[in-house]
Amino acid sequence: MNATPAPQFAVVGLAVSDLAASIAFYRRLGIEFPEGAEHEPHVEAELPGGLRLTLDPESTIRAFHPTWRAPTGGGRVGLAFRCESPAHVDAVYEDLVGAGHHGELKPWDAFWGQRYASVHDPDGNGVDLFAPLPETAG
Repeated sequence: MNATPAPQFAVVGLAVSDLAASIAFYRRLGIEFPEGAEHEPHVEAELPGGLRLTLDPESTIRAFHPTWRAPTGGGRVGLAFRCESPAHVDAVYEDLVGAGHHGELKPWDAFWGQRYASVHDPDGNGVDLFAPLPETAG
């Protein structure tokens, strides 16, 4: 048995094409970034449970990794935000779509017992919104 402790998952990092647009998007979802973060080369926000979300502009990544190329297409990472209620899913979806973000999947009552919707962040990453549906009497 190895006495070395296992590494702990700590960060979700996103390479972003427009830092200000990404910060604005994730702030709409309640993530708190420091004031003036839009002008920094790297931004971090603490998430509930101790995880961190980091945003790095593509130009910053290329400065440290000259051979790095931005991924093409979406679906390389998915994030999900739990909402307070099914109505909250609808409201957050409408807020984001109303702010000009792409609504990938309108809110619906999923067969697994959740109100579910999906939007894209400014770089096309899928961001799901969900809330448990009220239990119905059988």
